[in-house]
Amino acid sequence: MLRDIIQIDEAACTGCGDCVTSCPEGAIQVIDGKARLISDLMCDGLGACIGHCPEGAITIERREAEPYDERRVMVNIVKAGTNTIRAHLRHLREHNESDYLRQALDYLREHNIPEPGEEPVAPAHGGCPGARQQSFARETAAAGQLAGSRPSQLQQWPIQMHLLSPTAPHFQGSDLLLAADCVAFSLGDFHQDYLAGKTLAIACPKLDEGQEAYVAKLRSLIDDARINTLTVMIMQVPCCRGLLRLAQLAAEQATRKVPIKVIVVGLKGEILQDEWL
Repeated sequence: MLRDIIQIDEAACTGCGDCVTSCPEGAIQVIDGKARLISDLMCDGLGACIGHCPEGAITIERREAEPYDERRVMVNIVKAGTNTIRAHLRHLREHNESDYLRQALDYLREHNIPEPGEEPVAPAHGGCPGARQQSFARETAAAGQLAGSRPSQLQQWPIQMHLLSPTAPHFQGSDLLLAADCVAFSLGDFHQDYLAGKTLAIACPKLDEGQEAYVAKLRSLIDDARINTLTVMIMQVPCCRGLLRLAQLAAEQATRKVPIKVIVVGLKGEILQDEWL
């Protein structure tokens, strides 16, 4: 039958696994370092995975495909446990898929499986490298090495992308630093070495909602505030690349052209990349 179904750009995929954990139906797996659709039958074509891909490698296409099989999906979902059942039912409700939802609930009733409540349950682990817990050994600073207060280099407030206004006077002709939320916590000298002399905007490309507004604000900062340069600082984790992609999309849509620099920070605070694009 002709229907909507996901398509994965293998060249763009980095194998981060974000799409795997965001697909309650289990239609995607990382195989040989690339995300792959393992069965047409298990993809409902609603695209829950799209917004979780930091590389924009997943799109929806309309093509000949086997019909989506809710009952077959439920077999795998029940095996995965209560959290997965809850996520799948929530997914169907959010997309108003009443027919699929009815089939799913019928399957639970037929197998004497109670419908789980909607209380949020934090996942024990995820496929995204950026969510993996890690600890780093640090050398203790010598006495006096950190003596004295260091002044903040922050020039304005607010700094979160949803809250800032591109028309604020401090952005006019400024050098803008767009930083992922985690960057400042990873760099001991973030203020002095990277923030000094710049205006600041922060965002999380993995967790923030309504990121289409970010593109519009960045475009306005380029065209209306006429920022001088745009520096994008991100962490090395794959999901963080989404922030650079938002900046590049805004630059493509803007009528003015501004130089863009990308700085990639390692999880231990080392600079892995520092270059103009």
